[in-house]
Amino acid sequence: MTLSSALNAAMTGLRSASRSSEVISSNISNASTPGYARRTLEITSNSGAMQSGVRINGVVRHGDAQILADRRLASAEFGYRSDTTRFLTSIEDAIGTPDQAGSLSARLSDFDNSLILASSRPDAAERLDGTALAARDLVEAINAASDDLQDARSQADRNIAAQVNRLNDTLASVQEVNSQITAALSRNNDTAALQDQRQVLIDEISEIVPVRVVPRDFGAVALFSTGGAILLDGSAASVEFEPSNVVTPYMSLENGTLSGLTIAGFSVSTSSETGRLRGGTLGAQFEIRDELGPEIQTQLDALARDLIERFEDPAVDPTLTPGQPGLFTDQGAAFDPLAEEGLASRISLNALVDPAQTGETWRIRDGLGAAAPGDIGNSVIINALSDALSNARAPASGDFGVGTFSALDLTSALSSQLGTDRLRSDQQLSFASTQLNELTQLELADGVDTDVEIQRLMLVEQAYAANARVIQTVDDMLDTLMRL
Repeated sequence: MTLSSALNAAMTGLRSASRSSEVISSNISNASTPGYARRTLEITSNSGAMQSGVRINGVVRHGDAQILADRRLASAEFGYRSDTTRFLTSIEDAIGTPDQAGSLSARLSDFDNSLILASSRPDAAERLDGTALAARDLVEAINAASDDLQDARSQADRNIAAQVNRLNDTLASVQEVNSQITAALSRNNDTAALQDQRQVLIDEISEIVPVRVVPRDFGAVALFSTGGAILLDGSAASVEFEPSNVVTPYMSLENGTLSGLTIAGFSVSTSSETGRLRGGTLGAQFEIRDELGPEIQTQLDALARDLIERFEDPAVDPTLTPGQPGLFTDQGAAFDPLAEEGLASRISLNALVDPAQTGETWRIRDGLGAAAPGDIGNSVIINALSDALSNARAPASGDFGVGTFSALDLTSALSSQLGTDRLRSDQQLSFASTQLNELTQLELADGVDTDVEIQRLMLVEQAYAANARVIQTVDDMLDTLMRL
């Protein structure tokens, strides 16, 4: 080997060591940076007739694509389960469990007890007043549960609008980074930092909509939802949604009063089973607004209907005529089977017995249609009201299964259904959380290990010192030759 080739080999070694130390330092300093992938410097022997030393081929970005893809899907599933579980928990809290004071079951039990107390002393005005107040507390609890449900649906509608905007912005950002990576590759520039940035953006998208990443030419990628929608392939698709902001029990996707989704101008299904963007936090919000919320509203409406119908029967209150509202009303009117939707938000105590509406509580004892107070010791109608509450009857609507229920049993059945759904959702959330944690750990295991990086840095320092020593030796030899 000539002195010049030895000098050249040592110089390329110094450059390689210097570049390696930069890469290793970057790894150590970004060990906890989201989206950062471990790098190594790829070098090969620079052998040839007129060449020696090493050649720097570039920086290699490491990462397991399959683990990354699985972790993204797990992240979408965790977001989906978190949102639906949070919704079910909030509604269960609003309706309450039978053992909780202030729950629907407790309010109904209080009303039942007040009727028993009133029947034992029908002459006691304070007991009749207590019955009216307990009845009003019951309907207000049903109204509040329905209002909380619609507030949750309204919030879901607003969340959908926010997430669609975020999705469009992030897709546009991925498109821009794709272009930057392609341009950098055409100039033989390092693209690792741009790939890190793109990974963070895709991670953000995958929380909203679970996606599959497909490589394209010149370093670009395409994004497809697991439901089959094209979100990005060359250019980003435009996802559109019109928020309603306030959602009422009468609004639904089916009757056109709530907005669905369009992608690139084409309407797509938002069903939790067949939707093109199902899964992820966006799918969860659509399920809350269009499936879970209406299903619970239907059950609440069925409960309100059952309560109204129990006391509209003239056999319970002989002073009533057919078609006249009973103790509980649909905003003052008799129940109309064709107007059950949203009934839970409208059920009210008959103004004839409501002290807050200048009603007279003696009518609980003597009948709503009575012209004047009757025998103060007569508890026949009060007993009939109590019997109507406890009589087992088949619900005329809702999904409570086959069988007959007292009013308290029906309320408990609703609470039980919600509790079961929430418990199942909790279990699914726990599984999704465990899966995400495990995949995250696997991804981190292939990431930056600072101990290993420091060891590599020590080897690079040794290589740097060895090459510097070669240069010093060549310099000494040249000095010796020059003195000859």
